[in-house]
Amino acid sequence: MARRNNIWANLDWISIILYLVLIFMGWVNIYAAVYNEEHSSILDMTQRYGKQLIWIVAALVIGSTLILVDSKFYVFSAYGFYAITILLLIAVLLFGTQVKGSTSWFQVGGIAIQPAEFVKFTTALALAKYLSSYNFKMHRFKSLVIIGAILALPVMLIFMQNDTGSALVIGVFILVLFREGLSGFVLFLVFIVALIFILTLVLSPLHTIFTLTAGALLFHYIMQQRLSETIKALAIYATFSALFLFGGHIFELELSDVKLVLAATILSCAIFAIYSLRKGVHNLLIVIGLYLGLVFLTFSVDYVVNNVLQPHQQSRINELLGIESDPLGVGYNVNQSKIAIGSGGFSGKGFLNGTQTKFDFVPEQSTDFIFCTVGEEWGFIGTTTVIGLFLFLLLRLLYLAERQRSTFSRVYGYSVACIIFFHLSINIGMTIGLAPVIGIPLPFFSYGGSSLWSFTILLFIFLRLDASRAEKLSH
Repeated sequence: MARRNNIWANLDWISIILYLVLIFMGWVNIYAAVYNEEHSSILDMTQRYGKQLIWIVAALVIGSTLILVDSKFYVFSAYGFYAITILLLIAVLLFGTQVKGSTSWFQVGGIAIQPAEFVKFTTALALAKYLSSYNFKMHRFKSLVIIGAILALPVMLIFMQNDTGSALVIGVFILVLFREGLSGFVLFLVFIVALIFILTLVLSPLHTIFTLTAGALLFHYIMQQRLSETIKALAIYATFSALFLFGGHIFELELSDVKLVLAATILSCAIFAIYSLRKGVHNLLIVIGLYLGLVFLTFSVDYVVNNVLQPHQQSRINELLGIESDPLGVGYNVNQSKIAIGSGGFSGKGFLNGTQTKFDFVPEQSTDFIFCTVGEEWGFIGTTTVIGLFLFLLLRLLYLAERQRSTFSRVYGYSVACIIFFHLSINIGMTIGLAPVIGIPLPFFSYGGSSLWSFTILLFIFLRLDASRAEKLSH
């Protein structure tokens, strides 16, 4: 009994208070977003705000239960939880209900459960378990393969459900790996891949290849510090490109300019590779390999966009990048959301006085676009307060993660912070037009039991681990 009382005393009550404040504010804003004068009571269980209260009470029970469980149980059961959610992801593909194009829900009576929400905390547990295992070394090839498998398996299954937003969340674990010793070069490479993806959508593949070539030549000069060598490389590449393009048109080959330039690129790289081997400059081989990889990536972007992403997701990305403009179609949600937030001004229109909200101009205003209700009714003061509370929680979680004595708890703590950060930044980015609309809920705010419960479990497991940080966790 004394030990149990000690656990409650050791809990980080600052994080718990922030959690309670956020879910209360979320509940109030859900009430404002879908307010019905004929059902004005916030406790009306026939309305979304009444149902959200049920999810909140259940979440508090779940959180309290998680605190009472021995912290060693989470270490021992990490792989088991992960396996269960993987099986659920497979089961939902076979027996799930399709909602808005995504087969990612189980319908149990009047309750809809989304397994993809829960795989976030089980993946965090599995990753923490592996990274804290005996004799683990981050830079071993075997370790990287296993880490890749742990992360890739749920991503593939969620992509198969057509739930791109939830799949992208798993990518944020790369920040956790960076904290645990993953090379910064990997982060840089991820950034470059994302940049190439965007460039290929905005520019033509031909212009993207020329941009990559300029970057590779600049990198070549930085490495070698020999301008003459870089000029020679540029001359070789330009000569082959010109010859292939000129020859293609002279001989009327049925090849596009892009394919001709690609052939010239491959031939140039082969010559550069032979030169590097003869000179013994093996670092250049790495540059050539990365350059060719990024060049081929430009050709895979079209395939990914046209075959992996759904038509509405393609249109939303094009709208975000300014390639398309459809304010009454695919851009309607974001356009109305920006109007709602902008109309709130400094102090907002007041509680239940939001016209954009009241007259349903903003779709999904109680779920993915709940933040625009905050902006319209509470203005700059309200949005700054909400963002400030989230940032305070994130900083608190990072502080708690750093004070952990076990690798398992630290990795899991950073996972919690990174997942919440991703949801926060993407959700708010969606509502103000800085991120594509990919169906990411705002933690603790958006309507729905699956989202609230999954974030509650995610957070309270970490708070339980932190409460027993002085204990030795066996792996």
